[in-house]
Amino acid sequence: MAVRKKKIVTRPRTGLAAISMDKGFDHVLYHFHSEIDRSTLSSISKSYVKDNFSKKDRTAILANPEYHFCSYSHRAAAIWWESNGGTFEGKHVGYDKYKEHFSELITSGKEILKEKALKAKERGNVIQLTPQQRLRKKINDTIMMDLEELEDAWIESKKPELDIYQRFLYHTLTGQAVEPVREKIDGWLLDYSDAYHKRCDQAVEGYSHLSRNEIKRRISHCEAMLTDLDKVKAATKARRKTKAPRIRTADKQVKKLQFLREDKANYKLVSVAATSIPGAERLYTFNVKNKVITEYVTASRNGFEVSGSTLKNVDKTASRQCTLRKPEDFLPIVQNKTTKQIDTAWKSLTTKSREPAPRINKETILLRVVT
Repeated sequence: MAVRKKKIVTRPRTGLAAISMDKGFDHVLYHFHSEIDRSTLSSISKSYVKDNFSKKDRTAILANPEYHFCSYSHRAAAIWWESNGGTFEGKHVGYDKYKEHFSELITSGKEILKEKALKAKERGNVIQLTPQQRLRKKINDTIMMDLEELEDAWIESKKPELDIYQRFLYHTLTGQAVEPVREKIDGWLLDYSDAYHKRCDQAVEGYSHLSRNEIKRRISHCEAMLTDLDKVKAATKARRKTKAPRIRTADKQVKKLQFLREDKANYKLVSVAATSIPGAERLYTFNVKNKVITEYVTASRNGFEVSGSTLKNVDKTASRQCTLRKPEDFLPIVQNKTTKQIDTAWKSLTTKSREPAPRINKETILLRVVT
C-alpha cells in the first residue's frame, strides 16, 4: 500500500492568531507592539468598553478621540491577555489599570457630547433667509464689493474702471440686482456732478483735491456704468423663457435660423428667444458688424413665419432699416420704449432708411419682438 503523507498544520505567523499564550505576557507585549496594526488595537479596546460599561458610559467613552483606543499597544495587549485567561504577576502587576483609564474617559466624553449637542442646536436655530434676503446678501458679497474696491482706488487717486456688465455676468447676477447698484452709482454721480458744476459747496470742498478733468472722467464712467445696468436689465428680459408659442410649429420653424445669441464684447446685447418670432407683428434686429438696425413689420394676421434664415410675411413697404452712427444712444430706445416713441426717434436719425432684405445672418442680434 502507498504510504499516506501526514499533514503538518503550521501555526500562523502574523496577527493575533500568531500569539502564543504559552510564551508569557512579554511575548504578547512584543507581538502587539511590533505586529498588530492600529485598527486591531482599536477594535480590541472598543470591544472591551462595549462589554464592560453601561450604555450611557460607553457612549461617552467612545466619543473621545480615536488615539485613546489605537495608540497604546500595551493596553490592548493587557485586555487580550486577560480575556484569554491570563493573569498579571511579578513585574507585570499593574497592567490591568487600563480599566481605570477607560473610566477616566467618561468625563471628557460627556463634555465632547455636550459640545456636539450645542453645535447641533445652533445649526438648527439658523434663521432661513427669504429669497429677497439671499439676493441682497449675494449683491453685497459680490458686485457691491467690486464697487467698494473701485471707490477705494479712486480715493487713492488711481484711475481704474469697472465693467459692470461683465461683472454681473461673472457673478451670475440678473436684472433683479440692478436697483441697489444703481442707487449707489447714482449717489456718486450726484456728488461728482455737484462738485463739477459747483452746485453744492460741500461737494466742491470734498473733491477740491481732484482736477476738473478727473471729476469729468468719473462722471463719464458713472454714466457708462448706469448705461450698462440698463443693458443688464434688457439682457435679463431677453433671456426669460417665453410662453408657449402661438403657432404650434414655432420651434421647428426657427430650428435652422442662424443669428447671434449674445454680443458680450461690443454692444453687450442678448437676443430674445427665436421662438417668439413666429406669429409676431414686429421684429427689431441689429447687425453688430455693420451697425444696421432693422424694423420688420407684417400685415399678415398670422404674423411672421420663418423658413431657414428667411423671414416670411414681411411687409416691405412698412419695414425699414438704416445704419446707426451712435448705436449706444439708439439701441436702448428700441429695447425699452413704445413703438410710437421708437418711430419718433427713428425719424430723427440723419442716415437714410431703406428697404430691408427679409434674411437674418450670424451677425444679427434679435433685439426685440412685438406681438
